[in-house]
Amino acid sequence: MAEACRQLGAWNAEERLSGARLQRLSMWVNMSARELQEPEFVQTVADAVKSSGIAPERLTLEITESGLMADLDQSTATLHRLRALGARLAIDDFDTGYSSLSYLERLPVEVLKIDRSFTAAIGHGRDVPLLVRSIVKLGQTLHMEVLAEGIETAEQLTRLRAIDCRLGQGFHFSQALPAVEVIELLAHGWPSAMSA
Repeated sequence: MAEACRQLGAWNAEERLSGARLQRLSMWVNMSARELQEPEFVQTVADAVKSSGIAPERLTLEITESGLMADLDQSTATLHRLRALGARLAIDDFDTGYSSLSYLERLPVEVLKIDRSFTAAIGHGRDVPLLVRSIVKLGQTLHMEVLAEGIETAEQLTRLRAIDCRLGQGFHFSQALPAVEVIELLAHGWPSAMSA
């Protein structure tokens, strides 16, 4: 957590990035079920945000559905405390673990991430799977953002945009890079979101 926030702070200080591009730059960090249950975890996040000097809303914390369900009451309390810090929250690999959606209304989550296995089914002339369309509609209904993981082709990107999925990640945009190369990519005008 400390390293992720420190790196975002370093990118914020990078002179080659323009103001508008820098304002959209954020850091997404995976949380484990164990971390979500630790009493000191919220303070760890608060300390990392403060020492790095980043705006807390530029930090998005991701947790899988199965991680949430380890202890839903404790998870809910911790997520509310993290939201009170200003951090954004996302459910990773959405719809791969639990069929009950009733927990969504209890959680202060802002982003649903469509699992890459669903994104992989898009393309080669096939329609976007009904489940993917449903997740996008669910997100819109609940006033959440929806991000598709695992976008590898321009066709997948085009089809996801057509159903109003506005955020994405995957090798179509870039493979994983060392931090120093991220600055080069951003400095040369690479879009940071599907809608860019």
